[in-house]
Amino acid sequence: MAAAAGKAGNGTKTTPDLEADIKQLKADIEALAKQLAATGEHGYGAARHAAALGAEQMKAQSDAAVEALRSNARDIEDQIMTTVREKPVTSLAIAAGVGFLVALLARR
Repeated sequence: MAAAAGKAGNGTKTTPDLEADIKQLKADIEALAKQLAATGEHGYGAARHAAALGAEQMKAQSDAAVEALRSNARDIEDQIMTTVREKPVTSLAIAAGVGFLVALLARR
């Protein structure tokens, strides 16, 4: 025959050529699967790291907000105490009025 080794004369592949191609295809698929698995693990690790950083930032922000609220509450308390000391009669009248309003609302 005039065909070259491993090739048929009309351009089609022979059985050994097809078997070699199948082996190469299997190897390529296996390498691709390993690469996809590694990429997936890397992506999961990166997402987990980003989530941890985000959680730490949110905790720091919430701690700062709580501290700011505590500071504001202390300032308001100090202002109320100063006002009560400076004007005790007025403060007593305001407290009685607020108590009266609360009692009216509670009865309804």
